[in-house]
Amino acid sequence: MVQARGFFERALKLDPDHVEALVGIASIDMSIAGFWLTDNIGEHFVAAEAALVKAISLAPHYPPAHAFLGCLQSCTNRAAQGIAECEHALALNPNLADAHAFIGVRKTFLGRAAETEADINEAFRLSPRDEGAHRWMCWVGVSKFVLGADDDAVVWLRRGLKANPNYPVGHFQLAAALALIGKLDEPRAAAREGLALVPSFTVRRAANRTALRMIGMHRSELMP
Repeated sequence: MVQARGFFERALKLDPDHVEALVGIASIDMSIAGFWLTDNIGEHFVAAEAALVKAISLAPHYPPAHAFLGCLQSCTNRAAQGIAECEHALALNPNLADAHAFIGVRKTFLGRAAETEADINEAFRLSPRDEGAHRWMCWVGVSKFVLGADDDAVVWLRRGLKANPNYPVGHFQLAAALALIGKLDEPRAAAREGLALVPSFTVRRAANRTALRMIGMHRSELMP
């Protein structure tokens, strides 16, 4: 991501209004915040939103900008607004797989976790070999976790990590799911895998990240 940011920054120096570069650098800031790679989560979300708002002002009909803005809004406790933004992206391009996946995971945080898998499956139908497939699988795992289907959550999270073992968030999510089904050693092993990828990770950082997304909500309250 450091390398990617460098390329996007160089592109924006050549053309400050380059829409794809604005969306690209926003995606980097969102990833840094969303994957628990920093303690300054809020700053990265603010920077990402500014870049996306500028991109949309320059190209109002560019679907990825709307989809990523929808994802960001959902990550900052605006899930309903985020879903609407992703639906707008799909109105512009019905084949935008990311938008379907973003809608699916955001439904989990609106208490509609039972609907998440269908949206993720639609994303897979449109892009079965998508580079983000590992995230999508883990998002289904989180929805199962929220629904109390902990065994299913473990299955989906393992699938996601098999697709990409370098996804740190997935390891921490798997550790939580394994702990809930009564495992002892496996959660520790999963957590160690995540820490090997992000040594600076702390529970406080995760709590701050989650607080932005689900203020005052508990697992039991998200179940249908």
